[in-house]
Amino acid sequence: MRTFTREELSKFTGEDGGPVYFAYEGKVYDASASWQWRGGTHQVRHAAGRDLTEALSGAPHGEDLLARLPIIGELVD
Repeated sequence: MRTFTREELSKFTGEDGGPVYFAYEGKVYDASASWQWRGGTHQVRHAAGRDLTEALSGAPHGEDLLARLPIIGELVD
């Protein structure tokens, strides 16, 4: 499994059709195929390329929805 620094993760924002990655609780998810993440944003509130661990605490859904996305790596400091 690949490791990502925060700087590396920040490059995967979905811009120009690129991959859409974000981190949650140390795991990096690939949301590129999700229509919910078109253009690299989710619900106009969350941007790809970031650690969204804190942001999910205020989401109207639980982390169980992340099971639909492939885990592609780990976030390291």
